[in-house]
Amino acid sequence: MESVNLQNKFNLFEDLWSPKIIAESNDQLVKLAKLQGEFVWHNHAEEDELFYIVKGKLLLKFKDRDVWLNEGDLYVVPKGEDHLPVAEEECWVMLIEPRGTKHTGKHDSDLTVEEANQNWI
Repeated sequence: MESVNLQNKFNLFEDLWSPKIIAESNDQLVKLAKLQGEFVWHNHAEEDELFYIVKGKLLLKFKDRDVWLNEGDLYVVPKGEDHLPVAEEECWVMLIEPRGTKHTGKHDSDLTVEEANQNWI
């Protein structure tokens, strides 16, 4: 595998809420996504979800609290915890999650992107 430049990879796409796979390690997928606006309430019953903020700010809303993430911040949402990502302005995020993790958990919406449709870039 060659080194991956995150800036170059983010420059390859414009679509929002549609993760792109950039690497795999031990059955964990490393994905990039551009976020803006409000996503959907969801959880991942069997998987933790790691968010690393590359650019911008992200609000993770939980049933009992809000967590603000700034550039350079990392946060792991524990499996089974309902959360709602919100980005007031465009935010670039790196996600690390097990292969097979459904984008919106068990919640289907028009924002759902099946892993089979998450392209490698």
